[in-house]
Amino acid sequence: MEVGAVAAMRYVKDGIRAARLVMQHTEHTLLVGEKASVFAISMGLPGPSNLSSSESIEKWTKWKENHCQPNFWKNVVPAGSCGPYHPKGKVDVSEECTKTNLMGVAELRSSHISPHNHDTISMTVIDKMGHVAVGTSTNGATYKIPGRVGDGPIAGSSAYADNDVGACGATGDGDIMMRFLPCYQVVESMRLGMEPRAAAKDAIYRIARKFPNFVGAVFAVNKNGEHGGACHGWTFQYSVRSPEMDDVEVFTVFP
Repeated sequence: MEVGAVAAMRYVKDGIRAARLVMQHTEHTLLVGEKASVFAISMGLPGPSNLSSSESIEKWTKWKENHCQPNFWKNVVPAGSCGPYHPKGKVDVSEECTKTNLMGVAELRSSHISPHNHDTISMTVIDKMGHVAVGTSTNGATYKIPGRVGDGPIAGSSAYADNDVGACGATGDGDIMMRFLPCYQVVESMRLGMEPRAAAKDAIYRIARKFPNFVGAVFAVNKNGEHGGACHGWTFQYSVRSPEMDDVEVFTVFP
């Protein structure tokens, strides 16, 4: 149950090392924003650095020329522009937070998450002593609203581990997935006796039942090294390597 995380951290390239420094050298779990950058640099990580690339600048420029479309705003005016945005219509604090039908299924939303605009890396390792560790690193969702934090640094959402049970990693539409803590769910399901693949499928089903058009995937591995995965909305691949293997083996999971 040792955890360290950073979020909305700019000017420092190696986010996963910064997260580990939080775990090793503080009694906190999560640092965010400018002060997370200051912390990481003070602990010896290179920075401040310009993390923009020619590719990202070109992508951003084309997005601006397209009136900042697509984006993650909703129920705002002016639509189809780069803002500044304001709430659409009169703000009613008594209005329902989300629209659901009688089956409890949330109103369909367009997902901007796909393999082409998404770069989450999640990895778990079991050492010779049986210790289980997991880490997740991501650049976030392309065209996100500044200040957005996804599921990457949220313990139990994109990653979770317990030496007594195993671990889980996740990727996909983090804004939806973090509402369900799928990796916590996977590990707890394995604790109760579920096989990794069944635990992964159960966690994904819980999300898809409420958000039928969400895109995401999880992998699960128990403390014995048995593994499995599940996905929704895309075909998902994960890789496995053990000491007795000559090379990495790639496993493909279909929705």
